[in-house]
Amino acid sequence: MTDSSPNPSADDGNMSFVDHLLEVRNRLLQVVLVVLVVLLVLMPFANVLFSWLADPLLRFMPEGTQMIAIDVASPFFTPFKLTLMLAVFICIPYILYHFWAFIAPGLYTHEKQFIYPLLIASIGLFYLGMAFAYFVVFPLVFNFMISMTPDGVSMMTDISRYLDFVLKIFFAFGIAFEVPIATILLVRTGIVSPDELVQKRPHVIVGAFVVGMLMTPPDVISQTLLAVPIWLLFEAGVFFSRGITAHPVSETEEK
Repeated sequence: MTDSSPNPSADDGNMSFVDHLLEVRNRLLQVVLVVLVVLLVLMPFANVLFSWLADPLLRFMPEGTQMIAIDVASPFFTPFKLTLMLAVFICIPYILYHFWAFIAPGLYTHEKQFIYPLLIASIGLFYLGMAFAYFVVFPLVFNFMISMTPDGVSMMTDISRYLDFVLKIFFAFGIAFEVPIATILLVRTGIVSPDELVQKRPHVIVGAFVVGMLMTPPDVISQTLLAVPIWLLFEAGVFFSRGITAHPVSETEEK
């Protein structure tokens, strides 16, 4: 029989509101410190990292053209911003570890057994979404955009605007790849059943294209490349959720 009783430690059970705030502060300081350390390690390679990020665009640009920096400080601040965001992305597992360590004492045993694998899967899916954007979406989108450039127009992209563009795409695809996790959580908590999700498939498909339209640039390729994975990941979530038993929180389990 699964133990559904709370499993906080003795210290956690006696912690006051101030103690919890102090714990949050200490964990945030540790996270910030680790991000800064990773940032300092990456800073010497900032320009190399930006060149790597710009490669999906540069490979399709006509010979003799290049990216430009409109603002005076862009050649420094743009690679720095990229390096900072990369440091945060690299530290996501460590950040989620501290989030998990903070909330875990207040969870029931069956909740810990269920959420821990989902936490690991969500990290992997987020990174997978970013990799899909870089290796699949960027080449197709940039090739399409450059091919549509009118005659007599030289495409010279500002490095700062380019970085904002790709970060938006990275974030959109990273979040989109979390759809299976959201689907499984909905079934596990008893909000919906797998059969009910199947019935809502047409709405999900339409919603996927709406999300693709809102979270990507105004071109059909990037919108479709986001909408189709959302739909397929939804189907994967429905498939895996069929082996999950709903476990809504009962009155005896509420704290």
